[in-house]
Amino acid sequence: MDTAEIRRRFVAHFRAVAHTAVPSASLLVDDPTLLFVNAGMVPFKPYFLGQETPPYARAVSVQKCIRTPDIDDVGKTTRHGTFFEMCGNFSFGDYFKEGAVEYAWDLVTKSQADGGFGLEESRLWPSILHGDEEALQVWMKVTGLPSERIVKLGPKENYWSMGVPGPGGPSSEILYDRGPEHGPDGEFETTERLVMPAKLEDRYLEIWNLVFMQDELSAVRSKEDFDIVGPLPRKNIDTGMGLERVAYLLQGVDNMYEIDVMYPVIERAEQLTGRRYGADHEADVRMRVVSDHVRSCLMLIADGVTPGNEGRGYVLRRLLRRAVRSMRLLGYDDPAMPELLPLSRDKMGETYADLHRDWDRISQVAYAEEDAFRQTLRSGTTIFDQAAAAVKESGGTTLSGDRAFALHDTYGFPIDLTLEMASEQGLEVDEVGFRDLMDQQRRRAREDARSKKGGHVNTAAYRQVADALAHPVDFTGYREVVSEGVVRGLVHDGEVVASAREGDEIELVLDRTPFYAEGGGQLADHGLIELGNGARVEVRDVQSPITGLVVHTAKVVSGEVTPGVEAHAEVDVERRKSISRAHTATHMVHKAFREALGETATQAGSENAPGRFRFDFSATGAVPVSVMQDVEARVNDLVLSDLAVHAEVMTQEDAVRSGAMALFGEKYGDQVRVVSVGDWARELCGGTHAERSGHLGVVKLLGESSIGSGVRRVEALVGADAYRFLAREHVLVAQLSEALKARPEELPERVHDMIERLRAAEKALEQTRIAQLLSQGAQLAADAADINGVRLISLRLDGADAGDIRTMALNLRSRVSQEQPGAAVLIGVKDGKVAVVAATNEPARERGVRADDLLASVMPLVGGRGGGKDDVAQGGGSDASRIDEALDAARAAVARAAGA
Repeated sequence: MDTAEIRRRFVAHFRAVAHTAVPSASLLVDDPTLLFVNAGMVPFKPYFLGQETPPYARAVSVQKCIRTPDIDDVGKTTRHGTFFEMCGNFSFGDYFKEGAVEYAWDLVTKSQADGGFGLEESRLWPSILHGDEEALQVWMKVTGLPSERIVKLGPKENYWSMGVPGPGGPSSEILYDRGPEHGPDGEFETTERLVMPAKLEDRYLEIWNLVFMQDELSAVRSKEDFDIVGPLPRKNIDTGMGLERVAYLLQGVDNMYEIDVMYPVIERAEQLTGRRYGADHEADVRMRVVSDHVRSCLMLIADGVTPGNEGRGYVLRRLLRRAVRSMRLLGYDDPAMPELLPLSRDKMGETYADLHRDWDRISQVAYAEEDAFRQTLRSGTTIFDQAAAAVKESGGTTLSGDRAFALHDTYGFPIDLTLEMASEQGLEVDEVGFRDLMDQQRRRAREDARSKKGGHVNTAAYRQVADALAHPVDFTGYREVVSEGVVRGLVHDGEVVASAREGDEIELVLDRTPFYAEGGGQLADHGLIELGNGARVEVRDVQSPITGLVVHTAKVVSGEVTPGVEAHAEVDVERRKSISRAHTATHMVHKAFREALGETATQAGSENAPGRFRFDFSATGAVPVSVMQDVEARVNDLVLSDLAVHAEVMTQEDAVRSGAMALFGEKYGDQVRVVSVGDWARELCGGTHAERSGHLGVVKLLGESSIGSGVRRVEALVGADAYRFLAREHVLVAQLSEALKARPEELPERVHDMIERLRAAEKALEQTRIAQLLSQGAQLAADAADINGVRLISLRLDGADAGDIRTMALNLRSRVSQEQPGAAVLIGVKDGKVAVVAATNEPARERGVRADDLLASVMPLVGGRGGGKDDVAQGGGSDASRIDEALDAARAAVARAAGA
């Protein structure tokens, strides 16, 4: 039974018993605690937490998931994968334990001819939480199995929570006995086990987990240590069946990597590498890693992830690089992704049609990342091998944090790759040292992530206000900028409050509002709220922390604010219009780039602010100036055409059919809003817009740049801001024309000629300076200090850059007699930057004096880092105040080495 049929039967089974079929959500979850959807229940989390009212009592889904904590187990076990699909059925206060057990048991045991999976009952072992008598009785009633055939496990195995206060409950698993060839007998009928031994997990495969949400938890300290306050007011069901696990049982293969949607990649890997799958364990593991990671990369890129060094982008980068490197270790050195990714697309595309539709974009991102990594491997692997060899030669077993950091910072080697390569050579890595060196830039990234709005926010107070309101806030901002409403809630410091006075910073909720809450790249409205009791509130931000609630962040300017008071809300119209023009311009620029660069130039992010916008999009390289000019001209031509901008609401299916563009990472409901600029640009969008394209006035693209692998950013001005920018440019051009006595159209050539003449003059000066330095070489060599028989030239050169002192150091080294040990350590200072070069001749190296060791003794004192070989090493720093100490340290290092 192929995987698509298993998926189809699962959904059909539950639709037949009144479950609503819910399509898989994106892997990109709108949850600050998660990078990706990692379980089937994640899209339903707001319903289980009581933050939103579910639109159905029963649901069924097959959800795309990514989990990477067990990445090192991929390929080594039969069941660990980074991407998987979770088949789940859910009950929101409807059926409970008996219903969940009946539906699951019926599907797995019913014959295949009758639409089930036909698994042998004799091989199935239900498990329950030890002490859950209700579940025990249900299983015995539904299955007819005796108590001893039902495994009783402890809370570590069979109690579920989110790891934080909230809902929890016992769980129940269906285990499938794969037979003695996969492990020892569990002896469940005679042996009490509270924990499932690891040696039994491959034999007794968990295929389905049923969670009975019945408890309210006040504290969760660990999987086995939690406090139950009492029963939940409404009991829920959350189940998850591993699609890949059931597939490899029904397809009669040994593991998940050999099922129909994954094995074609292994077969192709065999052909490319000349290795036979099944002949060598180590090679088999690598082929499984390739099969798993290629599929994961495909699905991540399809959902809008691009390679990067943080967060989701780093996960993708790590997976793709592990796959590529595994192919290299199998003996295949050519680009692998073009050979493997299409196979995964063809199999997964049978279910996910967007893989075919977006193939050009997906393949461009993947292939560009592989090309970049191949360059990294070429340069970095040589440096790593040298570093590893040096460690072994010195009798060490640990690669220093400095070396690991240099590999990361200079050559782009991720630390996990360094760890893997070190392990293969029997070495450890000083991860603590590496982490210390990385800490500062990591901390900056974390602080930036935490500063983003909508981060780790406690929604309890908002939920309380929403429950009291009992219906979504009525957003009237599409049709008006002034509206009347009533104050329905106040929040201060995460708590619902009864009043707020002059000077207080509060969060205020109205039953209806014209204020747009930040979302979809559009910044929030600002404005004023005047209350019926005379109080005035200045709105500085607007957010939607939970679905259906609009929260105004505001300062009480005068009077007292209390719930129940009538409110007159008025948006800052000029700010709204300016932002709306920017949002419309973003849609137009997006469409123009897709026309110019192809359908792969899809939006990857945006920010629409008053008078300006930034637009991020997928591209494999820099955008040519000519394309930027064409896009700007195309947009401004359509601005002059004064196209009508209109919005309409329709089903998502109708919207896509009409040609509307949906954006990656955005959440859309069944009904979506489509914004059209004439009949030209159509996008799913919940933002506000200009009424006509002519209202934009003019759009000026300021430039484009890279913000990550495969992603470019364009920044632009709109309307009056664009006009003022162009006016300033006009004045600047006029001033240059006057100064250079040239017409505007002659300026580029005139400036180019001036720069070329200046460069020629600088080059001549440089050659003169180097000649002066070299002319001093003979005297400096003659004056070299003798340290334990090694002639050392160590000096400071002001006004010399890295190139100067490298040339000087090599020249001085050559002036020392080749029969006599000689070394040079030169430190140059120019424009506040410190450059260091160390060089040694062969007799010095035979005495143990190495250039890289000399450099290592100097660099901490000049606030920098560097690297090199035993004959020449070079580095740069930023602290010139301790150069004399650094030169003393170099002399001491020579004395130590030569005296050994």
